[in-house]
Amino acid sequence: MLDFVLHLDIEMNKIEKIDEKLYKEAEERVSFKQHLRTYAVINLLIWLFWFFTRGINGNYDGYWPIYATLGWGFGVLMHYLNVYKYNGNAIEREVEKLKRERGLK
Repeated sequence: MLDFVLHLDIEMNKIEKIDEKLYKEAEERVSFKQHLRTYAVINLLIWLFWFFTRGINGNYDGYWPIYATLGWGFGVLMHYLNVYKYNGNAIEREVEKLKRERGLK
C-alpha cells in the first residue's frame, strides 16, 4: 500500500511539473504575440508619420523609419526564436548530458 501511495505521489509531482512547464510556455507565447502586435502597430504609426510629414510632399529626407523597423524587427525575431525554436530546453538537455556523463542515469 505504501508503494502505491509513493508511486501516486511521484506521478502527481510529474503532472504538476508538466503543467508548470506548459503554463510557462503558454505565457511565453502570449508574450511574443503581444510583442509582435506592438511592433506592427508602432511601426505602422512611425511609417504613417513619416509618410504624412515627409513622403506625401515628395520631400523624403531618407527613409529613417527603416532603422526602427529593422532594429526592432531583429529583437522580435530573437524573441520568436527563443519562444518557438529554442524554448528553454537547453538547461534540461545540459542536466541530462551531465547525468549521462557521470553515470547517474
